[in-house]
Amino acid sequence: MSVHLLDVESRDVSAGQLGLVVDAPAPRPLVELNLTDPAAGELTLGVLGASHVVTATARGHTLTEQVSCDAIAAGGRPLPDVEHRQGYRFTSHIETVSRRALGRRAEMLRTGAAGRSGWLCAEFPGDRDALTVLTAAATGGHWHWRTWHLYPYRDESVIVETESVWQP
Repeated sequence: MSVHLLDVESRDVSAGQLGLVVDAPAPRPLVELNLTDPAAGELTLGVLGASHVVTATARGHTLTEQVSCDAIAAGGRPLPDVEHRQGYRFTSHIETVSRRALGRRAEMLRTGAAGRSGWLCAEFPGDRDALTVLTAAATGGHWHWRTWHLYPYRDESVIVETESVWQP
């Protein structure tokens, strides 16, 4: 894995505008990573404009998860702490941190993702710490993925973390 340096402005500039929509048509990602597992099927991690889309397919079933500022308009709802559906669980956590702490987290994510499979990391123009990072793995016939959305601001910054599990 390497950091993708995107040459597009971030569309999602505020964690407060994020929403979640599940099983809606997946928008085209700016960059993506495709993973395959014999038991769990196929998973595509995608970076949108500072947000993400994940598409999982296995045994004739498909799940899409989009966290973005467009999710509510696409039929979703404001970003929940927890979402449950049959075979699917989503959790999110929003943390306000100092600008320095955000920089440390960004470096930790870049270092953790460097050279490892199953990781997708994208940096947006204007600030080296404006990152969207996704990672996924298949275990026992199900997919597990995590995401981090880093929003650097001058004083206090915001980190949105999500974690999802899907077993069709």
